[in-house]
Amino acid sequence: MSPDIPAPREADPALRPALLLEPHQPLWQRLPRRDAEGRRLADFMMLIPGLRQRPRSELHARARAIERVLNGYGDDIAFVELNLKLNTLWVSLTARPGLCTEVPGAIQAVVPEALLVGPKLTSGM
Repeated sequence: MSPDIPAPREADPALRPALLLEPHQPLWQRLPRRDAEGRRLADFMMLIPGLRQRPRSELHARARAIERVLNGYGDDIAFVELNLKLNTLWVSLTARPGLCTEVPGAIQAVVPEALLVGPKLTSGM
């Protein structure tokens, strides 16, 4: 093979499809609740306004950027769903202090329009 031609890409072993079968099940039924050691998982959701209306090339670029970020966290990431109908990203991950703010921050660094969804905090709480 010529050095100018890249070798065929093999499937990245770090990528784990969240769902291959039964796509009509509600998200809450598909989510893993515990990791392989039986520890509870944490999760977060991000809203990505206008994602599904973007040109295909931009949509794919954003999805690849999110994928690169999440692959950087390796086994800490247990489940991912990018829902184009709702423009949402759901991530279930290892329950470790700070991880539920670190990962969304890393995603927002590569997809600036991504917004972390959470409760509104008030000073009275």
